[in-house]
Amino acid sequence: MLPYRMLLESVAAENFRNLEGKILCGNGLNIICGNNGHGKTNWLEAIYLLATTKSFRTSRLSEAICFGESGAIVKGDVRQSPEIVRGLQVILEGNTKTLTVNGKKETVQRFLGQLHAFVFNSDELDIVRGSPDARRKFLDGGIVAIYPPFIQTLTDYNRVIRQKNSLLQNSKQKEFPVEKVSELLIPWNDQLISLATRIHKARVRFVERINDALVRKLFEREELTIRYASSLEGKGDLSDYQSLIAERLSLRVQAELYSGYSLIGPHRDDLEINFDGHEMRKYGSSGQQRSALLSLLIASVSVYHEQHAEYPLFLIDDIDAELDYRRIGKLLEYLNGKTQTFVTTSKESFVERFGSAANVVEVSEGRPGSGTAYESSSSSA
Repeated sequence: MLPYRMLLESVAAENFRNLEGKILCGNGLNIICGNNGHGKTNWLEAIYLLATTKSFRTSRLSEAICFGESGAIVKGDVRQSPEIVRGLQVILEGNTKTLTVNGKKETVQRFLGQLHAFVFNSDELDIVRGSPDARRKFLDGGIVAIYPPFIQTLTDYNRVIRQKNSLLQNSKQKEFPVEKVSELLIPWNDQLISLATRIHKARVRFVERINDALVRKLFEREELTIRYASSLEGKGDLSDYQSLIAERLSLRVQAELYSGYSLIGPHRDDLEINFDGHEMRKYGSSGQQRSALLSLLIASVSVYHEQHAEYPLFLIDDIDAELDYRRIGKLLEYLNGKTQTFVTTSKESFVERFGSAANVVEVSEGRPGSGTAYESSSSSA
């Protein structure tokens, strides 16, 4: 039996992209099917927004509001115990979002404690084969999932970096001497040292937990490993990160002034993803990279469960375009009895193969139809 607290019973949308209406959710596998361009991914995005307050498709939430409308609403019911159901709601007005739980406004931190989700789609493959920024976001998102207050540390750090960069660029334009710039940077670097140390420690610990949770050979024969790669490696004692970064900030003032940007800190770190000692980004095949991403997400789900004694939602967009049926079968078998899973597909053959153990919802022009609900132990409440 899945934990009640993380059971999404329904999700409804109004003016969110092309969506209208409500989906009733099964507590195992949910298949959202229909022709391309009708809103299947939009429903997945709505669920993700309800769980994380963010979109996995855009950083500008105003883009998710239906054209010609001033705002949008996404809401859902989350069962937290046999007796308690909480109503979550996200109201979008431009780039402003209002979050409520049972009609009461809540901060992002408190709202994030109600529900969480991990998503697998083609864009998320940047975690494995893209830039370091995508991997840093993966780590930070995983940490926020198990410790929501960490989002404030990230917000404060990014603010300090922006303000420090502004100071460096202004000083470069005015040709300030290094000594004066060093003096001006002191208050910003003091904040940066404290915040960077917290971020470094949190990321290192999270990577350790992911490594412990990895099912290393779930999809392939190769053994998957990850390692946190600090940009300060080889510069001193990383076990005393606070002293090391303070030293490097002091030594690199001239270089930062010359570049006009902050060169020291966890915003320049990376996550190494390897298989059998080889770098996945450079040498992994497309199938191996997809398997690696799924393994990382599944490990994140396990870490979340270890922390909260419950499972988050697992969302997979266009599942049969990204994965072959062999991997899909292994994945769904692994997730069965653990997560409440939502997948989208445009292929009738997928529904025929996996639909007997699922709650199936057909979507047409953004509206969920009656679909076909299959009763099974994994989909019954």
